[in-house]
Amino acid sequence: MRHRKEREAKIIASAADMRPGEKGVVTSLEQKGRGIENRLRDLGMTEGCVVECVGISPLGDPAAYRIRGAVIALRKRDAVCVAVAGDRV
Repeated sequence: MRHRKEREAKIIASAADMRPGEKGVVTSLEQKGRGIENRLRDLGMTEGCVVECVGISPLGDPAAYRIRGAVIALRKRDAVCVAVAGDRV
């Protein structure tokens, strides 16, 4: 009998690397010197919360993410501050 391997979580470097339909868990918010991490925390994006990419604009920036039931748009320069781990869908 063959044993199935457990699905291992793949690391998605940042929220900016997510594609529509992918979900992940925020592992950290990095400081980039613009104070964006405080604004993201105010929006509910904290370590351990689930984030889902729900769409990317036709030109690739910004992208829409579902966080705690709300959909917010983030520019790539802000989304790279969000380290995410999750499964590729």
